[in-house]
Amino acid sequence: MILKLIGHTYKYECEKVLRLFFPTAKIEFAAQGAALDPSADTVVCERAETPAGTVYRCRAHIDGRTAAAERPGTDADAVIEENPIATVMVEALKELTGVMPPWGILTGVRPSKLMRKLLASDGDAAERIFTDTLLVRPDKASLARRVADAEEAAVQLSRPDSFSLYIAVPFCPSRCSYCSFVSHSVAQAKKLIPSYVQRLCEEIDATALLARKLGLRLETVYIGGGTPTVLDPMQLEAVCAALRRGFALDSAREFTVEAGRPDTVTPEKLAVLKSAGVGRISINPQTFSDEVLAAIGRRHTVADIYDRFALARAAGFDNINMDLIAGLPGDTPEGFAKSLSAAVGLAPENITVHTLALKRAAALSLSETAVFGAETAAMLDAASNALPQAGYSPYYMYRQSKSVGNLENVGWTKPGRECLYNIYMMEEVHSVFACGAGAVTKTVSPATGFINRFYNFKYPYEYLSRFSEVLERKQNIAAFYREEKD
Repeated sequence: MILKLIGHTYKYECEKVLRLFFPTAKIEFAAQGAALDPSADTVVCERAETPAGTVYRCRAHIDGRTAAAERPGTDADAVIEENPIATVMVEALKELTGVMPPWGILTGVRPSKLMRKLLASDGDAAERIFTDTLLVRPDKASLARRVADAEEAAVQLSRPDSFSLYIAVPFCPSRCSYCSFVSHSVAQAKKLIPSYVQRLCEEIDATALLARKLGLRLETVYIGGGTPTVLDPMQLEAVCAALRRGFALDSAREFTVEAGRPDTVTPEKLAVLKSAGVGRISINPQTFSDEVLAAIGRRHTVADIYDRFALARAAGFDNINMDLIAGLPGDTPEGFAKSLSAAVGLAPENITVHTLALKRAAALSLSETAVFGAETAAMLDAASNALPQAGYSPYYMYRQSKSVGNLENVGWTKPGRECLYNIYMMEEVHSVFACGAGAVTKTVSPATGFINRFYNFKYPYEYLSRFSEVLERKQNIAAFYREEKD
């Protein structure tokens, strides 16, 4: 598929909008002035100056069919200049495909952050801006508003000197077919784990020293992956000991560990986490169907989910999250409803409903057995109806590129049990320091909201072989805060 831009440079935005309709298409950009092959699939996006003013146009020719849209420029276009181009693209592509993206022209990860910004500047008109200007479906605009309102109390807890901490353990028992995260199966990478834990603890020590020198206050800790509970009890204890050694965990508001794969959860590991002060864990079914679990490459069973959840309750964990994924291969709306009912029956404090997102790094591709648009949307609708009736409300959300149906991921919570880390990460309220392979530190200016990112090496073997550089890069954090003071 060829994308041609005329009279503007909104390359990134146009590609993102095109992917709302064709998520796996190979997109090439036409050179300026180049003639287009009339038989090729093409989308032309134009910003033209005419005697009557600025005009925005889109013409799409795909699979032998053609559609076009045009609109004049307005004074409001100066606020977000790419919006009118995105609007005519959506109008033309909707005519061509019969599909209207539920989030309209929004392509960003954080619709609730935008809603919060609009609520601050435009008050109750924010939802109308979502529906009328951004073409967001009313129910999705309402969802973004509900999430934005729910997040506000947590946001107010953050102070100018606040930060959160993320610890990456990029290993799993096996790789799920839909996964695109940097994670390695234990079978392939088991020999790396002891050295990885040692270096991770050293990085935690260095990060703690840096945070103390900067006079920062730790708000939340999140150990994610991968699956952190692939580590054995002694390795988990070593990581937790490094955290307690370096940080004031007793005064932190929250300490979460993903025990996501039920087949990695044991009484011994739960005891280590409980002793270390972990207050929140995730035990993630993804589905309560043994057939679907097998189809996505999970090695646990539905019986294992129930068993490990009971173990966690017996160990004293009273704040548990469970993930479900809408759109998994082999699943159906009826099957998803059963999974939803099963999760609600266990009464975890949080239920997070994800939409399947299929990246190029995933073994499963959109051309295979994934459930598409309408059925996945029905699954999310079922969650939106059932969870409030069971006492849950939406408290954070985000979106991923190439998600089935251009849909969203939503965290649902019982009253007062919101995961603060999830809110802080998604709303980019304060800095998040990150340790481990593939981890990304995100520094946020308390004064301006300016964000900078500092990346660790992506793969564990690279993280280990170039560890001195990992520690050197930590000084970028100190430099960021020095510049803030200047």
